Order: sequence, then C-alpha cells, then structure tokens
Amino acid sequence: MSTKTRTAEIVREYGPFAGVANIGGVTHDGECIWAAAGSALLAIAPASGEVVRRIARAADAGTAFDGRYLYQIAESRIDKIDPASGEIVSSIPAPGQGSDSGLAWAEGSLWVGQYRGRSIHQIDPATGAIRRTIESDRFVTGVTWVDGELWHGTWEGEASDIRRIDPASGAVLDCLQMPPGTAVSGLESDGRDLFYAGGGNSSKVRAVKRPRPASAA
Repeated sequence: MSTKTRTAEIVREYGPFAGVANIGGVTHDGECIWAAAGSALLAIAPASGEVVRRIARAADAGTAFDGRYLYQIAESRIDKIDPASGEIVSSIPAPGQGSDSGLAWAEGSLWVGQYRGRSIHQIDPATGAIRRTIESDRFVTGVTWVDGELWHGTWEGEASDIRRIDPASGAVLDCLQMPPGTAVSGLESDGRDLFYAGGGNSSKVRAVKRPRPASAA
C-alpha cells in the first residue's frame, strides 16, 4: 500500500494569543475549538477567531472531547473536565508518565500519542489501562479519528506533517507535509473537511484542509 504525499493546505490561522507561549493539544466540541495553552484551556470561535472562554486548568499536551467532557493531559495524568463548570471530574494516570503528547476520543477509548515513543496507545478512559499500541516511524504529536480514519501529527526538528495510518499495521497511507518550520503539536478534526492543528511555540492554531475520504472521492 503506497503512501500518498502532498503539501498541506493551510486555510486559516488563529492567534497568536496574548499571554500564551505555547499551544499543545487541540479538540473540537462541535462549536468551538479548544486549545491547551499551558495554564488554561482556551475555547476559540472558529468564525471570528476570538477566545470566548478560558478554563484555568493545567493543559500541557493533548486535549480530547467525548461529546460531554473534555480530557486534558496534565504532566503525568489525564484530567476529565466538565466544560460547563470547569471542574475536574476525575483523573487517570497517563500511559507515558509525562512523555505523552496527543489525545483523542473514539470508540469508547482515549488514544494517547507518545512523542519520543513513536506510538499511540488506546487506553481505558476509566482506569488508564492500555488496550493496545500502534507503532509509528516518527515522533507522534496530536491524534484524531474521523470517519474511521486514524490521523496523527508529527514534529521532528523543523519538519512536521499530518499523516493517516493503518490502525492495524501503523503503515502510512496519506501524508500532508506542513511548510518548513511550521510545527504540529495538537490535532483534531472538525468531523467534516478541516483539521485543527496546534502550532507549538508559534502560539497559533491552524486550520488545514482534510483530504476527502477515498469512499467520497
């Protein structure tokens, strides 16, 4: 199975955001983009680019949304956060014990990127127990599932891309290459035709056009 490689099409940039040195995880709740900004989670309105809400919680790396709750990597744990109140409902240990990167919700599981571990763990959201591991050949940052496809970001040196991999083998099926020096930290799909990619220390979130699934082409 050959890899389809193309240049990523960045359609919009959000930020930089005042007082934010780094953007980590990114998720989407159906209305707002949520971005992990170190000491807070920011809710960004996609149409205006304005920060419409801020939850003061440790937000170091990956972020996910299960339809009701936000999940946020905070050092060596993953916090489950009620977005209505901003309160932490529960916490589980992160599988990488502090070396975790991306985070996604799909099929009743959390999917956790391991940056230097070059892998993605599927974990039990209640206990943190690892259900299975998918290997990658690059440093893994953000993770997202959309239409049954598993995508993740990579970031090594000045090079980043967004790639679709085979969930069974880890083989790279599709690769969107970002411009040199344009980092991908967090990653999430809007469920339609866009990816939202955290921009690391640029303090930006970028909207990247998602290729149409083969079944829709």
